[in-house]
Amino acid sequence: MGHELEADRETQGHSGPRRDAGYTLTEVLAAVVLMGIAIIPIILAAGLSLRTSSQSRNLGRIETVLANAADRVNRASEGCDYLIYAQAATLAEWNDKTLATVSYQHYEPAASAATGGIWKPDACVDGVRTPGLVQMVTITVTSPDHTHTRTIQVVKSDV
Repeated sequence: MGHELEADRETQGHSGPRRDAGYTLTEVLAAVVLMGIAIIPIILAAGLSLRTSSQSRNLGRIETVLANAADRVNRASEGCDYLIYAQAATLAEWNDKTLATVSYQHYEPAASAATGGIWKPDACVDGVRTPGLVQMVTITVTSPDHTHTRTIQVVKSDV
């Protein structure tokens, strides 16, 4: 019976005792390196996609708050302080009124129409709202993580 086994192995191309064929350490390392080369760019792309998505979401929310604040300022009655309207818009989105700031200018016409007028600081002349006053309200909103800031200007007039 022993001779028959050896004869079968020789006819099948085997010589010597049969060994379990495994992978060498070099083959395993080469496979790991190749997989790493293929997977690392995919992981980096996924991370970049997440960051871009987060930034896009923050910018979209800022634009929403700005539009909401501008609408509130437009609908507000003429006055000398519109900060509360911008803060209300940020409170609705992020529950943090400090993310909105407001600055003001009023238009002072020139003596003649040919020379044109100028914008001066403050919403009202000497703190008093006069009829026909034209105001420019600049609203600035910052994202909660302070990475993005956007500004919009609203011109108000009762004329």
